[in-house]
Amino acid sequence: MTALRATSPWRKTAALLARFGLTGRALVIAVPMLWLLVFFLVPFLVVLKISFADPMLARPPYSPLFADGSIQVTIGNYAYLWEDSLYINAYWSSIKIAFFSTVMALLIGYPMAYYIARSPEPKRSLLLLLIVLPFWTSFLLRVYAWIGILKTKGVLNMVLMKIGLIDQPLIIMQTDVAVYIGIVYTYLPFMILPLYANLVKLDNAMLEASADLGAKPMATFFRITIPLSMPGIVAGSMLVFIPAIGEFVIPALLGGPDTLMIGKVLWTEFFSNRDWPVASAVAIAMLILLVIPIMLLRMAQSKGADT
Repeated sequence: MTALRATSPWRKTAALLARFGLTGRALVIAVPMLWLLVFFLVPFLVVLKISFADPMLARPPYSPLFADGSIQVTIGNYAYLWEDSLYINAYWSSIKIAFFSTVMALLIGYPMAYYIARSPEPKRSLLLLLIVLPFWTSFLLRVYAWIGILKTKGVLNMVLMKIGLIDQPLIIMQTDVAVYIGIVYTYLPFMILPLYANLVKLDNAMLEASADLGAKPMATFFRITIPLSMPGIVAGSMLVFIPAIGEFVIPALLGGPDTLMIGKVLWTEFFSNRDWPVASAVAIAMLILLVIPIMLLRMAQSKGADT
């Protein structure tokens, strides 16, 4: 009787929620949807509103959207992005750095993920732990550690000179090479983990059948393993490319004055120039630049799955 009394309020609550169509599955989905609504959609709408305002020497430093009973909207901020080559060059440079960083992360991460997926269980868990272990340290500290490694009198140059591979220190810091190294190192786990999750489910019977039919290991790898692991490749590439294109900390600490990325431009517009409308337009344009290819890719994947 006590147990029934204790559970009856929960049953009444569940019945009340069911009347409004809020079943257990809907409630589970509602939690992340509410999170996205509060912490993504609302800030996005705020930034979108600011992007159609005019800069002002006031606080906040932009004109109100509603004034004198009418809507004050300007598209001059978006037109300005096309007129000034700085923003176009920043977008192009960010795409280029993010793309090549993603390719390098894939070339490094795929063999690692394949090796982990083919390892026995105790060793596999240890290797996965080593992949996740860097996340236990602050992201900023890990980037600062690369300064000590890549600088002129850093660890890398000292080791290379000690073993006689170079006579003079290599200039790596404050170059695009250092930015590539920092991005690939930072986002490599985001490439390895989706690839591992896909490769570990690979059916060994298909590989054995390919070998029985006379295919060489390399042919089996390129004709069976790679196509079957394509979902993991796409997922890992997206997880690396999307944050890399808007990266600010790594180019600021490891890159030089010629390293132009959209994250640095956003910082400059918001905090140095105090031009919030233009900075918001830059952010919205970058979001559209990322969302459209992702939507097209998802549509292509859906059509491929249907066929």
